[in-house]
Order: sequence, then structure tokens, then C-alpha cells
Amino acid sequence: MDTIISYLNNMFATLPKSDQMLKLKQDLLASMEEKYYELKMDGKSENEAVGIVISEFGNIDELTSELGIMPEVKEEWSPMLADDEVEGFMAAKRKSGLWIGIGVALVLTGVALLIFITTSFEIGMLGGSFSEDAANMFGLIAMLLFIVPAIAMFIYSGMKLEKYKYLKSEFTLPYHLKAYVQQKQEAFASTYTLSLIMGVCLCVISPAAIFVGSAFSEAAASLGVVVLLEIVAVAVFLFVYYGNIKDSFSFLLQTGDYSKAKKEEDRVIGGVAAIIWPLATCIFLISGLVFQQWHINWIVFPITAILFGMFSGAYNIFKSKGRS
Repeated sequence: MDTIISYLNNMFATLPKSDQMLKLKQDLLASMEEKYYELKMDGKSENEAVGIVISEFGNIDELTSELGIMPEVKEEWSPMLADDEVEGFMAAKRKSGLWIGIGVALVLTGVALLIFITTSFEIGMLGGSFSEDAANMFGLIAMLLFIVPAIAMFIYSGMKLEKYKYLKSEFTLPYHLKAYVQQKQEAFASTYTLSLIMGVCLCVISPAAIFVGSAFSEAAASLGVVVLLEIVAVAVFLFVYYGNIKDSFSFLLQTGDYSKAKKEEDRVIGGVAAIIWPLATCIFLISGLVFQQWHINWIVFPITAILFGMFSGAYNIFKSKGRS
């Protein structure tokens, strides 16, 4: 029944707010409720009952035409999305999140493997069969073997979404599809919350491997970095994959980060993120490969996250004051 109420609210969202409209909405809701419970008594399922009610009472255009009421017209024309477009976009976002999440995890795994190989040479796990240069070379090759498929995954995920690039401009979501997406968003909320909690908890406990390793030796601390990177890889996958699914709902409904008020903020913050995170990664790799500071250079990432969070918060406060 909540789906029917949401659907009805969306139908009347663009109509004038008048007593006549309020009475029409209440009468229509009463008729839809009566039909809904009648279908439930006849043994219809929830989805069947909702579908039948919407199909019988969902044509608001005929009612407003008979009453001579015109809906509020948008200044610019925007395409009306079809069912297959909405389903295709959500599926593409889900697959894109999967490939990007795996790709990022592979990059982190490649870096972890580089650290593992170089550290193993230093502590003699390779049995002295290789020189230090050879060990570093094997480490770099191993890292590249993980990074290359990751790059391919990033490109492939972008190609999956290329056909929906036109949605970045204005579009209109039909009433029944808006209700459908809202229903899926509400059903997914608990799954997203659980994935977010798990990801955050993994990030919090990940430095424990370094602390434990530091209690034994510097080499053990470097191996702790390997464990940290693998734990972070799992956390990042959870953030990217489930975050992409959530974003598909928000994007179609134009809510949250995709509301008009947030688009300008995201453009600036996204531009800064595109610079600061690759820079942090370069510092991490250079300090490790050139200066052999694997035991401490992991701190680059939490410091970058704190500074970036401070910038985002300060920028949002500044923009909110500017709008007030």
C-alpha cells in the first residue's frame, strides 16, 4: 500500500496545490485503497494488487483533462525514460561497480605483492637465490601483472555506462517507474548499511597488522602493510560495489548527491579528489620504492583522507552560508 501512496504523491506533484486537487487526491486514494484490499481478499499477491490498482487508476491525465487542469510544464523538454532504460541503467551501474571494485582491489593487491616480495628478500625468505635488484624487478613485474587487468576493468566499466551518457542531462522518470525505483531503494537500504558498517570496521582494524608486526621487527611491520592493504582492498570493494548500486537509485530519483544543490559542490570536490588521491598514491610508491619506507609510508593515506575530509566539510559549510 505504501507503493500506491508514493505513486499517488508523485502523480499530483506537478499539479496545482488547490482544494480541488486535494479533494481529488483523497477521493482517488480512497478508491485505490478499496480496490487494493479487494484484490488482496481475492488472493492476489502484493505486487499483483499494486500493479492492477495502478493500471486502473494511474491515468491522471484523463482526470485533469476532464477538469480542465493543466500540470506545471517544465521550461525545457526532457526525455521520458522507459522501463527497459531504467532496468538497463541499474544493471549497468551494478556491473560497473563490480568491475571497478575488483579493479581497485587488484591494484592494492599488486602493491601488496610488491612489498611482500621485496620484504621477503630482505629477511632471507627467498633463500639468497636472487640479487636485490632482481627481487625488486620481480616485485614490479608482479605488481604490473595485477595493475594491467585492473586498468582493463576500469575501461570496460566505463564502456558499459557509455550508452547511458545522455542521462547526465535532464530526464523525466514516469510516475510508476519512480515508485518502482523508490521501492527498490528502500529494500536495498539495509544491505547498503551493512556493507558500509563492514567496510568501515575493516578500515579501522586494518592498521592492527602493522602494530602487531612492529612489536617483532621492522620486516614484520612491512609484512603487516601487506595485510593492511588486503584488508583495505576488501573494504574498498564493499564501498565501490554497493555504493554504485545505491548511486543508481539516487541518480534516477535525482536525490542525495544528485540533487541540483549538490551537483555544483560535487564538481569542485570531485576535481580536488582527482588530483589529491593520485598524488597520495605517487608519494606512497616513491617513498617505498626509492626510500624503502614501507613500514611508515602507509600513513600517507589516512592523512590524505583527513585533509580531504576537512576540505570537503569546509567547502560545504562555505557554500551553505553563501546560499543562506
